[in-house]
Amino acid sequence: MYKSFSMELAGRTLTVDIGRVAAQANGAAFMHYGDTVVLSTATASAKPREGIDFFPLSVEYEEKMYSVGKIPGGFNKREGKASENAILTSRVIDRPMRPLFPKDYRNDVTLNNLVMSVDPDCSPELTAMLGSAIATCIADIPFAGACAMTQVGMIGGQFIINPTAEQKKVSDMALTVASTREKVIMIEAGANEVPEQTMIDAIFKAHEVNQEIIRFIDQIVAECGKEKHSYESCAVPEELFAAIRELVSQEEMEEAVFTDDKQTREANIAAITERLEEAFAENEEWLAILGEAIYQYEKKTVRKMILKDHKRPDGRAITEIRPLAAEIDILPRVHGSGMFTRGQTQILNACTLAPLSEAQKIDGLDLNETSKRYMHHYNFPSYSVGETKPSRGPGRREIGHGALAERALVPVLPTEEEFPYAIRTVSETMESNGSTSQASICASTLSLMAAGVPIKAPVAGISCGLVTGETDDDYIVLTDIQGLEDFFGDMDFKVGGTHKGITAIQMDIKIHGLTRPIIEEAIARTREARLYILDNIMKPVIAEPRKELSPYAPKIEQIMIDPSKIGDVVGKQGKVINKIIEETGVKIDITDDGAVNVCGTDKAMIDKAVSIIRNIVTELEPGMVMDGKVVRIMNFGAFVELAPGKDGMVHISKLSDKRVGKVEDVVNIGDEVTVKVIEIDKMGRVNLSMRPADLAPKSEK
Repeated sequence: MYKSFSMELAGRTLTVDIGRVAAQANGAAFMHYGDTVVLSTATASAKPREGIDFFPLSVEYEEKMYSVGKIPGGFNKREGKASENAILTSRVIDRPMRPLFPKDYRNDVTLNNLVMSVDPDCSPELTAMLGSAIATCIADIPFAGACAMTQVGMIGGQFIINPTAEQKKVSDMALTVASTREKVIMIEAGANEVPEQTMIDAIFKAHEVNQEIIRFIDQIVAECGKEKHSYESCAVPEELFAAIRELVSQEEMEEAVFTDDKQTREANIAAITERLEEAFAENEEWLAILGEAIYQYEKKTVRKMILKDHKRPDGRAITEIRPLAAEIDILPRVHGSGMFTRGQTQILNACTLAPLSEAQKIDGLDLNETSKRYMHHYNFPSYSVGETKPSRGPGRREIGHGALAERALVPVLPTEEEFPYAIRTVSETMESNGSTSQASICASTLSLMAAGVPIKAPVAGISCGLVTGETDDDYIVLTDIQGLEDFFGDMDFKVGGTHKGITAIQMDIKIHGLTRPIIEEAIARTREARLYILDNIMKPVIAEPRKELSPYAPKIEQIMIDPSKIGDVVGKQGKVINKIIEETGVKIDITDDGAVNVCGTDKAMIDKAVSIIRNIVTELEPGMVMDGKVVRIMNFGAFVELAPGKDGMVHISKLSDKRVGKVEDVVNIGDEVTVKVIEIDKMGRVNLSMRPADLAPKSEK
């Protein structure tokens, strides 16, 4: 049965059609927000997937180019692999919803979001987030909803709910918050050094709006929701836990995990696993789930140690950061490099500078954003965790980590006018034991400053963890979590920022939400740790960006010309600009507003190219002194090319202060010469002089 529901959301109408399309999905919501249309579906397999110890949830966000009236590029003219924006959107939907499914549910679940029409003022990403929540809530799939998401911008200190495309351009904040009825379950943010308290206020402003949306979802579920189906639980039986505890005491497990060395801990657990495999060799059913049982036992042990005894596996205090180190100039030939080490997490970052023509082209649904000049890429090879597997390119996690570090650094980058370069930083994970994305922020800052990129302020990143008890006020926040505390804990709260404020947040949780006191404490802890890293670890290594670029970095000189003269510089079929490039070996980029960027490694050739371009766009006047090239010789004088298409003639009598018998006695074809414009006659012919007396400044005559 087809039903339609509507609500006003941030001044625009949100309409949800149920039963109109995709009737065979477990749940389907045909979403309309303004003119944005997204079909969100939730489907689940009938039976659990065998042989897995995790919940197999897949979230897809499909961008169809017809939604913005475009035909895909490329030979096939079909949408290809998911864009970076699609991957990041899928992750933002996945993170808050995954914890709301039963932990022992092993049926495959797919949340698919098909973007079919895009209104730039009504975010398709937000529409898909809400659609996924609604489709899952009304489906028969077990789910502890409802949940909702809201985006917040900030202009002139005022919060803007679900900002339009134009508002996003000038906003100091891009915040997405997901909530249940009681708590916040996901935070994703980029910000222009926003103070901590302002960010907290924005988070809970979004939480308030989410409550309105949840009441709307409740109405839809009341009329259209299906009864949740039963499922086969994959929880580890209590009898197996009891048998394990008889063979491995709580004290022995504590001793096995209580070490600051990841490899030692893994070896201890491997020894315990081998003992238990021998003990249960006759019980195939238990052997099949023994790994999960040991994991759960280890998890309970670590959580008890932290929550009740305030003991961390590596012996640190609750607020203590692991040993830190920072270095620069590790790689001699790159344009800038920095390495940041935190415990057994180590990132080596390399910075590359290039002309703006090397900026990344974006072929997506955002009609306003067609390129980006700063790219941060993150790599996570298997050797960084002591494993072996072939590299298959970046996965969703790598893309997400790279985007988070990129978001943290964009607010402090110089403008194109201040620094006309495309910038790429690459974070190579040398070693990993938790929070590599935040180490990437620190390493990127080091390499950018080492490369001479004039960033406005250094940025550092740190993450906090959480272990909760039975009640909302029974919890402990951990500063700088390592891998084990991330795996066994309830939260990974990552914050990047400067002394002034926050530039990026990403919060993942495994429980049904966080209270305001937890969020406030986590943000306060990350600020304290961030300032310590900036002042005590990074500043002593490099306090500010270098004034000079690396000798291996391209040099760029920017000049502004009259936009009406761009055609003169380019020439017919590009002949003029190509000739300049051929002569000087530089790269030349020209923007529509008349900004000309000349890039090369040879300063003399850059200067030569700039001189030629200036000569092209400059209207000749008597008295001007210019550089040119001799292109033709006659008995009565030499013709000098001042710029492509602009020639002048030096009469033999103007070649020198002395008498000249033959033109070739002074100049030859191809010679670079300095000349002065003496006269432009009525026919537009340019008469030049090379006489030192004419070239000399008046004061020297």
